[in-house]
Amino acid sequence: MNYGCQSMTGKIEAILIKRPEEAFISQENLNANWKKFNYFGCPDYEKVIEEYNEFEKFIKENIPDVYYLKQDDRAGLDSIYAHDPLKVTKKGAIYFPMGKELRGREREATREYLESIGIPTLGEIKAPGKMEGGDVLWIDEKTVAIGRGYRTNDEGIRQFKELTKDIIDEYIIVPMPHGDGEDCCLHLMSIISFVDTDKAVVYSKYMPVFFREYLIEKGITLIECGDEEYDYLGTNVLCVAPGKCITIAGNPEITAKMRDAGIDVTTYEGKELSYRGTGGPTCLTCPLYRI
Repeated sequence: MNYGCQSMTGKIEAILIKRPEEAFISQENLNANWKKFNYFGCPDYEKVIEEYNEFEKFIKENIPDVYYLKQDDRAGLDSIYAHDPLKVTKKGAIYFPMGKELRGREREATREYLESIGIPTLGEIKAPGKMEGGDVLWIDEKTVAIGRGYRTNDEGIRQFKELTKDIIDEYIIVPMPHGDGEDCCLHLMSIISFVDTDKAVVYSKYMPVFFREYLIEKGITLIECGDEEYDYLGTNVLCVAPGKCITIAGNPEITAKMRDAGIDVTTYEGKELSYRGTGGPTCLTCPLYRI
């Protein structure tokens, strides 16, 4: 199959997702595990299914090839957020030992599945290196920004550079803030989502000045998200093609700003599915092939 995803805005032709029946499994499983996964309250399983069906409908209507991960004992609740255990380059997938210990073996299940459908492995980040997919942001095919924070460390970045040195020309290392602490999920992609080739939704309060200036110098229009909507995943926007996106409902101001900027935006109800586990539409998906 075709693979390679060194872009945040190219049209997605193939994508990997995991349905809640395979990750959350049941209300009983959620009741027993949500606290240790640090969720904002226990998700309502039936509502999760409803919300996911709405989200999946958009995915299937806009992306030709949709692949599904299955339930696996090596993966817990967070495996519904399929984005973080890997990145798919034009030379194959790179797998990550994630900073969140409960997700430590998730990459093994994902790797087995993707190799079974024909996506080769370029390599994996090995301990003591740490890295998560949400910290790896493609600026363009040859340029990547990497968030250095609690989930991605210097050794992980060093290994990623070594694996990709033949296909990447520039690495921009972006120091991440402490935010709400070590246990909270704060990725580089928590504060920026490209919504078109020259537009990005951002939360500038958490963005280093040099990186914000870099984006502006590159000609990127920054669509600013406010504090309240940032807290409700307002900066987590999945671009499925240039200028065509999906984001969580409940953030009217940033949604209006995107539409005013010419972006075609679809929203889905995601309080139980996305907000509880801090995983918006980018987190729910792992693009495998963009053109």
